Amino acid sequence: MDHKESFLQYLKIEKRYSPHTVRSYINDLDQFGNHLILHDLSGRAEDVVYHDIRAWIVSLIEYGYSPVSIHRKISSLRVFYRYLRKEGFTHNDPLEKVVLPKMKKRLPVFVKEGLLDRLLDDYDFGTDFNGVRNRTIIEMLYLTGMRRSELTGLRDSDVDIPEATVKVTGKRNKQRIIPLLKPFTLRLEEYVRARDIQFPDLKADWFFLGNKGNKLYDKYVYNIVKKYLSIVTTIEKRSPHILRHTFATHMLNNGADLNSIKEFLGHANLSATQIYTHNSFEKLRRIYKQAHPRA
Repeated sequence: MDHKESFLQYLKIEKRYSPHTVRSYINDLDQFGNHLILHDLSGRAEDVVYHDIRAWIVSLIEYGYSPVSIHRKISSLRVFYRYLRKEGFTHNDPLEKVVLPKMKKRLPVFVKEGLLDRLLDDYDFGTDFNGVRNRTIIEMLYLTGMRRSELTGLRDSDVDIPEATVKVTGKRNKQRIIPLLKPFTLRLEEYVRARDIQFPDLKADWFFLGNKGNKLYDKYVYNIVKKYLSIVTTIEKRSPHILRHTFATHMLNNGADLNSIKEFLGHANLSATQIYTHNSFEKLRRIYKQAHPRA
């Protein structure tokens, strides 16, 4: 589609979206462009009409795409056309009347309380560099709720052990300060000692390092988390993001207010955080059924 390259720069420079998010937008636009070509339709953004997008949605459903995926793809098109109108490339809005398939509300998956305590308190991670680092990664994700990309992006200067704080750079380069529990700072000191022994000649810039002294990559962290969560839980998803959900859910269940959790997670608005109240409501519902004599 035309104007795609300028849109790409807009996402990167003005919106400061992550490379992963930018790739998702471009992939969605390319897929829609291929749909237009397949049906001998104009690839010019100004020529696209409501029926073209409706036909694409129908084809996505026929190919087995979930409502969640379809919503994301149409969202990409909305952002693209919003950009085109803002820049004066078109006055066309072919998405104005688009009706999307309904989505079922999906509650965040999380690890039950006590299971992570069992992992962190009872499991022997080992005393070598790998074991100390892996345990510290699991605990850092669970105690702070930070994203995987935020963890891999931590530098030495971001982690203030004496002050028990960590500075996190989130989406769109927004920074927030997260307090750390005092006992966990001892774990961080242990990790730094193990790291310095493992790499005595390396002046570390990244806080968490791989086996060769390199910056951790996303898949590596994913594999670490999946390996250790598999020891204590059988939930289908065992990713770093599950630890983020677990952090928020456990905090809410134990009395933290929603605004505080929003600040911890680095959400731009409260609506993104409110999804965790559904888990708390389900817990209340179970307690009510068990405790009320009329239940």
